[in-house]
Amino acid sequence: MTISPLDYRYGRSEAKHIWSREGRHSRQLEVERALVWAHCQLGRVSAEDYDVIADISDPGIVTADRVDEIESETKHDIMALTKAMAEAAGDAGWCIHLGATSNDIVDSAVALQIKDSINLQREVLNDLIETLCQIAIRERDTVMLGRTHGQAAVPITFGLKVAVWVDEFVRHYERLSELEIRATTGKFMGAVGTGAAQGDDAFELQSLIMQELGLGIPVATTQVVGRDRYIEWVGWMANVATSVEKVLQEVRNLQRSEIAEVAEAFDTKKQVGSSTMAHKRNPITAENACGLARIVRSMIVPSYENALLWHERDLANSSAERFTLSHSMVLLDDIIIKTIRVMGNLSVDAERMRENIESQNGMVMAEKVMLALVEKGVSREEAHEILRAASMQAISDGQGLHAACSNDEIVSSLFNDAELVDLFVPEGHIGHSGRIVDEAISRARSVIG
Repeated sequence: MTISPLDYRYGRSEAKHIWSREGRHSRQLEVERALVWAHCQLGRVSAEDYDVIADISDPGIVTADRVDEIESETKHDIMALTKAMAEAAGDAGWCIHLGATSNDIVDSAVALQIKDSINLQREVLNDLIETLCQIAIRERDTVMLGRTHGQAAVPITFGLKVAVWVDEFVRHYERLSELEIRATTGKFMGAVGTGAAQGDDAFELQSLIMQELGLGIPVATTQVVGRDRYIEWVGWMANVATSVEKVLQEVRNLQRSEIAEVAEAFDTKKQVGSSTMAHKRNPITAENACGLARIVRSMIVPSYENALLWHERDLANSSAERFTLSHSMVLLDDIIIKTIRVMGNLSVDAERMRENIESQNGMVMAEKVMLALVEKGVSREEAHEILRAASMQAISDGQGLHAACSNDEIVSSLFNDAELVDLFVPEGHIGHSGRIVDEAISRARSVIG
């Protein structure tokens, strides 16, 4: 019987495998092997005994099922692991777990899981950024309504809107590289972090193990690595999930029937939008990902609480971290993949964008006319009042701002008909949108390579 939606509905196998029972088990075996290897380098363990340990540190030999069988008796997961390894190692089993405490194994194995997760996250984030770059380039000069407070503001380009998203995800990409070494740090200083059980060469032993595993070497730990490391990574995932939801929320808003400027792909031959309203074409993938983004964000609260351990450690964090780390990673991967799919197949209706601008009867060009008046010598305050009054008149009589400005004595005295018409061309008030898009794309591709 499956209960978690991760088992049957959400997440890619690549992401779930990292955080599966088998993924955890194989990495704990790898840490135990690296410990014996380090002892061998220091002369404490013979090469022959290490070779035996290396051979049996295989999830096909020391199985997760066998570990579970022993844990049902010992009630201790790492003790069950070491017993299972010793069974398979025979006489060479004497050196397994030598000088270690359970969390030396657990936290170093988790660091390996985070390392592999970050590698996957870097890949999908790269793909998302490139997908958005392609849209920004294609729609670089596609003029549309800019909106603030849910109201028509001034013209913008869809390319600029997407370039803002590109730049945001590039920052996330940079953050991931910056936090990686902190989040992928293990530890091997024993029960309370003193290194007493590791002997005189405790620092060298820890360094050898971490280097063998490709993990960061901590300066000081208790029985566990500092959970600020996990908080930073989960916080990063919450941050990325928020950016994803921001993008997809905009897609959903722009797909609203009364706006209809973009649309998520829809299979018109087979896909069903509603069980009763046959005409519906809903942005279901975007909605799905937005909902999952909220779950990812929610993981930050228990992540902070998991750092609040008694003295050198207690076990209150352990059960919670089996959810916070795994679920955050798997779900974030899932929503990024869905975002790539939504954006890669996004329908952009430039004609509808133009219609929506024109439906505003020139109102969105008020700023352009105001600035033109200032260039003619009218004070900014007076120019603003002229356009405010003209806008209110345009709304009242429904004839539009162009007509209202034509009827204003000051405006009509400063601009002839052709000049006034030019002031109401939306393309004339998109500023440096194109350059901003170009610079955002250039920076993005320089960062992600």
